[in-house]
Amino acid sequence: MTDSQFHQLADEMFQSIDNAIELAIDEQDADIDIDASGNVLQLEFDDGSKIVINKQEPLHQIWLATKFGGYHFSYIEGKWLDERNGNEFMPFVIDSILKQGGISLSL
Repeated sequence: MTDSQFHQLADEMFQSIDNAIELAIDEQDADIDIDASGNVLQLEFDDGSKIVINKQEPLHQIWLATKFGGYHFSYIEGKWLDERNGNEFMPFVIDSILKQGGISLSL
């Protein structure tokens, strides 16, 4: 995978998360702040906890930090998969946002 391909795939994923959160804010009156800056997407919940998602360009990975732990996802056969347990990124992010912030997303 080239750096350009990596950024395109990661940016599309970041945009999907952003769109789903904006919809949740509108539909659920969810209290979540989104800060997208460079290679980092930071979500802050009303309790002050954060989920941080960032692009690791040299490794072509997406890193996810929640209050439950840190995870590294690689693009394998068309999916972003956690290298330790094989979890797919988007379902894992949806579950993490629900557990940490009580916000239900649909992507």
